[in-house]
Amino acid sequence: MSTPTAAAARARLADARLYLCTDAREERGDLEDFLHAALAGGVDVVQLRDKTLDVARELELQETVARVAAEHGALWAVNDRADVAGLTGAPVVHMGQGDLPVPAVRTLLGGDPVLGRSTHSAAQAAAAEADPDVDYFCVGPLWATPTKPGRAAVGLDLLREVAATAPRTPWFAIGGIDSERLDAVLDAGATRVVVVRAITQAGDPEHAARALRDRLG
Repeated sequence: MSTPTAAAARARLADARLYLCTDAREERGDLEDFLHAALAGGVDVVQLRDKTLDVARELELQETVARVAAEHGALWAVNDRADVAGLTGAPVVHMGQGDLPVPAVRTLLGGDPVLGRSTHSAAQAAAAEADPDVDYFCVGPLWATPTKPGRAAVGLDLLREVAATAPRTPWFAIGGIDSERLDAVLDAGATRVVVVRAITQAGDPEHAARALRDRLG
C-alpha cells in the first residue's frame, strides 16, 4: 500500500469530481466489497464517516479504506480527527466548522495532507477560498439530510453565489445530492459533488457511481 505524495494528492484532488462519504457498514459487514464497487464505478475520493466507531475500530477500518483506495488509484480521507489522520498517514483530512481550526490542523499534521473544510454560508466559503492552507471546501448541505441532523439546508442559491465568485480552490457541492437532483446542482454552477446515500443505498453501487461520474465529466 502506497500513500501518494503531497503534490500527487493535490493533483488528484484538483481532478476529482465524485467524492463519497460512507459509514462503516458494520451491520452488513461488506465495507471492503462496497468500496471496491464504488471505486470501480469512478469515485475519486472516499471518506469513512461513522460517529458510532470507537478509535480502535476506526483505525482498523481506515487500513481497509486506504488499501482499497490505493488499489483503485483513488484518494481517501479522514473526517474530523486529526489524530486519526496522523496515525494512518491519510492523504486527505476534512474538518467541519466546529472542528479543529485550520492552523491547529497544520500544526499537528504539517503541510502535506490535503485539507478540506465544510462551509455553510457565502462568508465561510470566501474564508476557505482565501486561506492558503485550505486545499478544497464543500458548500452545503443543499438539501436536508439525515447524515447531518439539525443542519439547515442552504439551498441552490448559495451554490450559485459561490459559483459566481469563480473560486480557484477546488470546491464541492454537498447535501442530499442524487441522480435526480444532479442536473440542478450542475446548472447552479458546481462541477464537483459529495454524495452519500446515492451510492451507499444503491442496490448496485458500482453502477450508481458510474452513472454519476459519467455526468460529472
